[in-house]
Amino acid sequence: MRLRGSALVMTLYLLFLLIPIYWLVNMSFKTNTEITSTFTLFPHEFTLRNYAVILTDPSWYMGYVNSIIYVVMNTVISITVALPAAYAFSRYSFMGDKHLFFWLLTNRMAPPAVFALPFFQLYSSVGLFDTHIAVALAHCLFNVPLAVWILEGFMRGVPKEIDETAYIDGYSFGHFFIKIFMPLIASGIGVAAFFCFMFSWVELLLSRTLTSVNAKPIAATMTRTVSASGMDWGVLAAAGVLTIIPGALVIYFVRNYIAKGFALGRV
Repeated sequence: MRLRGSALVMTLYLLFLLIPIYWLVNMSFKTNTEITSTFTLFPHEFTLRNYAVILTDPSWYMGYVNSIIYVVMNTVISITVALPAAYAFSRYSFMGDKHLFFWLLTNRMAPPAVFALPFFQLYSSVGLFDTHIAVALAHCLFNVPLAVWILEGFMRGVPKEIDETAYIDGYSFGHFFIKIFMPLIASGIGVAAFFCFMFSWVELLLSRTLTSVNAKPIAATMTRTVSASGMDWGVLAAAGVLTIIPGALVIYFVRNYIAKGFALGRV
């Protein structure tokens, strides 16, 4: 009875979590008139017009392209920078190492609003405003500390004897790190990449502040849909559905790494 009751509670909880997603999908197939005038569990006037607007209007679909570009750039840069840093923290002891590690984590704890104005002024001065690399580098301020923290926990689980054995066998550090060490922490790399991707994908303040036209992300586009005719709720809902898809795909492909991360690492 207890097991059956727990299963019932979990099922109800999952259904509760799925309600907003279902309602978003439901709205995306409705007309604005139906959305604003009646309460319906299913579309009475089923329409694909909302998705057609997004897929044919450059101001919409380019938002997705821009978001994917700077998110992928940020993930690659963050993991590339975090790997050697995490290795140093996990293998060596040096003066101020704990203070430096704590300082890295404090950057992740700070709200993005603190850095929006400095980044805007800096990028405007050097000509990086409204570029993909500007947003990617800005997000590194938060993603690199997170990636270092996650990867350091995985690296500490790898015995140091493996490093010493590789050096005795004549491996250079680069060859050892790429061919031997990185496959051993593949789960940690997958987990760190997942969190870097998701933070960049959902972050709004910095991406909106540092872009205007050429690199404007989909999150910024969705906040600028008010026109003289009012809010286009159907298009907004369709954009929300399409925004969920990349994150869902990333979770699907790295789900095994995430499960191992919860079991072995600092997740």
